Amino acid sequence: MTDAVGSIDMPDAQDEAPESKKKTRKGGKRGKKGPLKRLALFYRQIVAELRKVVWPTRNQLTTYTTVVIIFVVIMIGLVTVIDYGLDNAAKYVFG
Repeated sequence: MTDAVGSIDMPDAQDEAPESKKKTRKGGKRGKKGPLKRLALFYRQIVAELRKVVWPTRNQLTTYTTVVIIFVVIMIGLVTVIDYGLDNAAKYVFG
C-alpha cells in the first residue's frame, strides 16, 4: 500500500536538505536589538496583554473580596480548633 500524496509519515528525498547546506542564524531578529529596545518591546507587550484583560466590575470585586475574607476567617477558625484540640491531646498524653 502506498502513502497518500502529502503524507507526513515519510518525507520525500528532495524535501530534505543536507545538514551542510542548512543555514543557521544565531539570535534572529531579537538578537540584533539592544537591551533597551528589547525592554521597550517587553513593556509594549505587557500593555497589549493588559488591554485584553476583562476587569471585574465594582460589584463583582466587592463580592469576590467578601467571599475570600469569609473563607480565610473560616480557615483560621478551623486551624485554631484543630490546634487547640491537638494541644489538649498532647497535654493529656504527655502529662
